[in-house]
Amino acid sequence: QVQLVESGGGLVQPGGSLRLSCTASGRSFDNSVVGWLRQPPGKERESVASINWSGDTTYYAPFVKGRFALSGDSAKNTVYLQMNDLQPEDTAIYYCAMTRPGEMEYTIWGQGTQVTVSS
Repeated sequence: QVQLVESGGGLVQPGGSLRLSCTASGRSFDNSVVGWLRQPPGKERESVASINWSGDTTYYAPFVKGRFALSGDSAKNTVYLQMNDLQPEDTAIYYCAMTRPGEMEYTIWGQGTQVTVSS
């Protein structure tokens, strides 16, 4: 059984930084797309960033470009989301998700980690 576990959320002041981690157990990220999505309070879930693990191509939502960055560690089966210059509008539950090999839809989800940006 594949599981994703996120960590690294918390409370940060505007302009601050956090690094989220997503670690997979049960299989590697090979041939999968791994993404970070978020759900702000009272809003729909939205895509933040993703990486095609095999092709090493990345996507960033326009609202995070230049502030957030993805990286990965194959040996640790972990994907990181470095978030800089956080703003109150970044407050949300952040979820890690992955596709099964060759598929396009996220079908494996983590439990989510809360990120709160407030002074």
